Amino acid sequence: MSSSEYDDDSFSESGSEYNLSDVSDSESSVDSDQSISTARNWVDVDINNPSPPPPRFPFTGNPGCRFNINNVDPLAFFKLFFDLHLVNLIVSETNRYALQQPRSSRHQWEPVTVGEIYTFLAICILQGIVKKPDERMYWSTNDLFFTPIFPKLMTKNRFAEIKQNLHFADNASFDSSTHPAPKLNKILAIVNNLNSKFSRLYEPERDITVDESLLLFKGRISWRQYIPLKRSRYGVKFFMLCESSSGYLYKFIIYTGKDTILDPKYNQMQITSQIVLSLVDPLLNKGHCVTTDNYYTSPQLADYLISHQTDIYGTLRLNRRGIPDIIKRKKLKKGEIVAQQRGKVMILKWEDKKNCYAAIYSAQCHTCI
Repeated sequence: MSSSEYDDDSFSESGSEYNLSDVSDSESSVDSDQSISTARNWVDVDINNPSPPPPRFPFTGNPGCRFNINNVDPLAFFKLFFDLHLVNLIVSETNRYALQQPRSSRHQWEPVTVGEIYTFLAICILQGIVKKPDERMYWSTNDLFFTPIFPKLMTKNRFAEIKQNLHFADNASFDSSTHPAPKLNKILAIVNNLNSKFSRLYEPERDITVDESLLLFKGRISWRQYIPLKRSRYGVKFFMLCESSSGYLYKFIIYTGKDTILDPKYNQMQITSQIVLSLVDPLLNKGHCVTTDNYYTSPQLADYLISHQTDIYGTLRLNRRGIPDIIKRKKLKKGEIVAQQRGKVMILKWEDKKNCYAAIYSAQCHTCI
């Protein structure tokens, strides 16, 4: 994605930074080999006597765990994701960073071990369960605050030393001109490692969903988002693909503005479609059904997914490209419905009380009429 086409806020959902109604105006057209031919015309759907809905694609996936779950305790589950390979990376880079510090602090550093990193991570998890207003209170001997498990696991000073030097990448080898994601250079190794394990250790069921999540963060980074409707409001935005029934996170992308890492084979498509397809790509041609909200849904995305044996349904913004004029312009009264269909894709618009809604479907589409 070139920086000339999209600015840093082109993924933003926050009203003050970016107006999402402008997304479709800057969308580029799709190459003919990337979508179903648009030679098919939209036709009216008889609301009073609709034809049978098109069936879903046959589901050929093999959902479930890719590891033996017999007699696996919580620690074993944790180590499936934070295995020795990943922890050894953290150990080596943390020790490297500590030795790169000025001599006055370097001579006091005791090299961290694999066991200490696991203990450090355990303390971080416990701090999310046992919440206190100040980190020092976890090691307080005051009867009001004393929690004996923390000093038993690690001393306060050692925890502070590891936290101060915790690192996941070698700063000395970083080159912004060649790095694939300069803004994520300090954590990219961890991101790629976890993303790979999320998709390798579990395959989702038929129904999946794509949406965004906001991780609370109030530090100073250029891609921090402000989304007033989210609980955190300020933070780092993630685009996430999850299994609908369980919420299992299969794959995620961290938003970093124009440098956001997306699959280059979709770079001729509109930006919202790029996000969805970069996440869904490993699951195409298996009969999955993707649910999206109106930020991502478009006829272009539906056409491409259908051409790869993947169903879709979701709400729709009426300014997206490819929506028939009758759907965009027809004024409806309360309870009225208008629908158009092209092949397996149907766009539906209805008036409910004071608001007008639109949605797009690729399977079982007439059941909502």
